[in-house]
Amino acid sequence: MRQDFTIGIDSGSTTTKAVVFSPTGAITGTGRRRVPQHMDRPHHVERDMHEAWEAVIGSVQDALADAGIDGSAVAAVGVTAHGDGVFLLDRSSNPLGRGIMSLDSRATALHERWQRDGLSDLVLPVAGQRPYAYSANTLLAWIRENEPERYAAIGSVIFAKDWIRYCLTGEIATDLTEASTSFTDLHTQNYSDELLEILGLQGIRKALPEMRLSCESGGVLTPEAASRTGLRAGTPVSVGLHDVTAAAVGVGHTQGGDLSITAGTFSINEVFRDRPVVGEGWACRAGYRRGLWNCMAISPASSSNLDWLARLLKPDEQDAARQLSAEMESRLSKRGGRHQVPLYHPFLFGSPYEAPASASLFGVQSWHDRADLFQAMVEGTIFNHREHVDALRQTGPVRRIGVSGGGSGQPVIAQMFADILGADVEIPEVREAGALGAALTASVSIGRYADLEEAVFSQIIPMQTYRPQTERRRIYEGIYRRYVALTQAMRPFWSDLYDGGPAQADPVAEPASVETGAVLNYAAMGFMPQEARP
Repeated sequence: MRQDFTIGIDSGSTTTKAVVFSPTGAITGTGRRRVPQHMDRPHHVERDMHEAWEAVIGSVQDALADAGIDGSAVAAVGVTAHGDGVFLLDRSSNPLGRGIMSLDSRATALHERWQRDGLSDLVLPVAGQRPYAYSANTLLAWIRENEPERYAAIGSVIFAKDWIRYCLTGEIATDLTEASTSFTDLHTQNYSDELLEILGLQGIRKALPEMRLSCESGGVLTPEAASRTGLRAGTPVSVGLHDVTAAAVGVGHTQGGDLSITAGTFSINEVFRDRPVVGEGWACRAGYRRGLWNCMAISPASSSNLDWLARLLKPDEQDAARQLSAEMESRLSKRGGRHQVPLYHPFLFGSPYEAPASASLFGVQSWHDRADLFQAMVEGTIFNHREHVDALRQTGPVRRIGVSGGGSGQPVIAQMFADILGADVEIPEVREAGALGAALTASVSIGRYADLEEAVFSQIIPMQTYRPQTERRRIYEGIYRRYVALTQAMRPFWSDLYDGGPAQADPVAEPASVETGAVLNYAAMGFMPQEARP
């Protein structure tokens, strides 16, 4: 059998997918497995590393079966996975506790201390970004302070996709995109001893793995991994890349000025630049090759909000989100967008702000139904993307905007993106952009293409372009201004609402004006009465 196919493995925050691609990028087989998140203590969000590997095994087996091929038909494998956080190995290359995911917030207090002490400001010009509470460097500092025995036992500091590739090949390494999340110099794109010294992490310098480029070889499949997955021993595996960058590549973005939006657990907004650009509203990290940078503005405030509402309103329905989306689309087609819905701040799981924000629904009336609430959440998540995109527009000209995830394949939601962003948006007909990006690194690693640019150019990626509608753009511009104003109005309340209820909250002044209109109030999420939407 000819070795025509590549496999892209994409290990997300909840699901691991293995996708078999033809040479032109067509999907011929898919396998997916759920992977549990462990939250045994408040603010701890972890992944059992062995469970992560078992999910890869199962998804690859299922993908091969779905494609109707055996492992001998696969030319190469590429890997991507949820980024940031940190996965640790001991000096025998065994897992050193569970992997820590980017949804983890245990290091929030330490992160705030770094901000107060000015450490974060020292990091910015060196690394192109300030540390996040979920960054590997912040988490390592937390482990150093709170689990010194574990810190002393660290043999290798890697990331989720590096663990998967290690299980496949037995080689420990990382790539430029992952290393730049915490450990590299902005300009040289090499490991930075200065950065480690600023953060007091000199002790882990020897534990940082070899840094390779995403399209370089990450080894070949071991006999043991081959026997578990059904792939052929000796199959080449590329180094792979951070899932954010993989998704951008998978929708055809490889050039400076290409802006990609991914609506998923995180609101991911990124634009490639041919030079480093440092600013307050984004992180400037390394792109998939040297001499390319990725300006990223992200927050955990996107389509996970929609999934939450769908589970709440339709707990017994597997496709609840799609059903609610259909109800919303039907409503919009009948009323032409004239029906007024509440306004929503999508901060259930986090926000772009330093303060611990809470989600809020404003202006809920008795006649609003679940389709209205769903529309409010869709609009709120896109407003959050808009805030990030406006920041990224400061880094330079934007050549094109592509959107994936978050129901963007549905015309009504795609049109909302165009109207709210006030720009043309391209919706690629690629169901698994991250997996395709990973698979393309595999194709380059075996010499099928000279580089990722050529690999992307060779793919057949149909696009649907949506252009902003003048009247809807005007309406959404006004609503967006109200969204921003209400965000500022809510900020004084966030600290009292975070992790607290009536027993813990300090007295606060009543809002100056509360107009008529009920507001959903869930104490656990910090929903609060506030000025109703006129």
